[in-house]
Amino acid sequence: MEQLNLFLKLLKNSFRDLLPIVVVFFFFQAFIIQEVPSDLISIAIGMLIVAVGLAIFIQGLEIGIFPVGINLANEFARKGSFFWLSFFAFFIGFSTTIAEPALIAIAGKAETISNGLIDAFWLRIIVALSVGSAITLGVIRILLGHPIHLYIIAGYVMVVSMTFFTPPEIIGLAYDSGGITTSTVTVPLVAALGVGLATSIKGRNPMIDGFGLIAFASLTPMIFVQVYGIIMYAVGTEGLAVASVAKEIVEVPVSQNIIVAQLLEFLGVVKDVLPIILVILFFQYIIIRKPIPHLKKVSSGFLLVILGLYAFIVGLEMALFPLGESMAERLIANGNVYLVYLFGLLIGFSTTMAEPALIAVAVKAREISSGKINDLYLRIFVAIGVAIGISLGAYRIVVGDAIHYYIIAGYAIVIVLTFIAPKYIVPIAYDSGGVTTSTVTVPLVAALGLGLASNIEGRDVLIDGFGLIAFASLFPMITVMSYGILSEYLAKRSK
Repeated sequence: MEQLNLFLKLLKNSFRDLLPIVVVFFFFQAFIIQEVPSDLISIAIGMLIVAVGLAIFIQGLEIGIFPVGINLANEFARKGSFFWLSFFAFFIGFSTTIAEPALIAIAGKAETISNGLIDAFWLRIIVALSVGSAITLGVIRILLGHPIHLYIIAGYVMVVSMTFFTPPEIIGLAYDSGGITTSTVTVPLVAALGVGLATSIKGRNPMIDGFGLIAFASLTPMIFVQVYGIIMYAVGTEGLAVASVAKEIVEVPVSQNIIVAQLLEFLGVVKDVLPIILVILFFQYIIIRKPIPHLKKVSSGFLLVILGLYAFIVGLEMALFPLGESMAERLIANGNVYLVYLFGLLIGFSTTMAEPALIAVAVKAREISSGKINDLYLRIFVAIGVAIGISLGAYRIVVGDAIHYYIIAGYAIVIVLTFIAPKYIVPIAYDSGGVTTSTVTVPLVAALGLGLASNIEGRDVLIDGFGLIAFASLFPMITVMSYGILSEYLAKRSK
């Protein structure tokens, strides 16, 4: 009964997360486009599958992966072993990212659009390695007590410098990769690890030192994917021969047999989730040497994660990807580009306000700051940043500008604000860029960008289509630091 109530609550939350998308979509279809989409039934069924799949997936996380992962983090923090803590941080970052639904979806799209030159499997491995390295570096920073902005600014300089050596086809994807790594699966574990460490180490401030791990996990993928792109385009398709052969061995040719296709999809999901389970079992039984409490319950949680992720991916293909692409196509055909910007603005704001990961981080920030940070105001400023980012990103695609000029200008503003904003708000601002791009929002925003690039003459889908997620991750950092500066100014003025 308890598990049923949990599922119903999560299902309610899933529908709540999807509701802003449905409302915005209905408004544009009814009042702007003024037509009923031909695939409406398919989209509705897909939305339902997404909601149910997401609820099952999160329930599996709640009763299986999260309790064991948080317990392991606390065990390593108590042990104080630098080596094993770093080792655990790396593998928790790697394993949660490799199973991230948004990353799986975007990697698949990138492979399709690039005609196989960008390999989805290796792209996910590269991003997962980068997140593992990021979490490890973030843990080391907390242990050493270094200011976070020194690391972040150095990372931004690396990202920008590498952009001028990276093939244009990979730049947008690399920038986007920073926003798709931290959502439903990763954020709660990573946030718990950072705040837990900062709380348990003498001399560390949970507010200033505890936050920031998510920012690291958003920054390093941009560096790693650009390196991957430079190497990949240097060696060409011949250098990927081994990977292609390996894929041919694993993948069975699928005809029109939908059962075989879905079975392969399900087996692919099992392969995606397996690393997370193996990492947890290894650390629990080999390193900690303690049995998993409530093993039967935890095992059922692992199974629910697999089933929920499978349903979620099926629903994505039926609903969110077609919805974003068709909306872009119809709005461009309408001839009024300002409607495109309005759609991006409304989708960005409404979906971010309902983002569970953002709500969790905002509440945690309010608790740790003893009310100094208002969680509602924080969410509003983050949502404003996402709305501005998606609208500006859509404008970039419409006018055909190169993405790196916008991103470089944005990073410059972030760096300047870092030295102006109150110290307590800076780590939260950095993290806000990673918690805004959710499992639900990413596919829709990505599909909008790809749809725009496909329907505007002179645009390259691979070069221009990616990048909207990067804008949605960048601008919340600016708006949240602005919120901190404004709050301090008003507090001083009231005194």
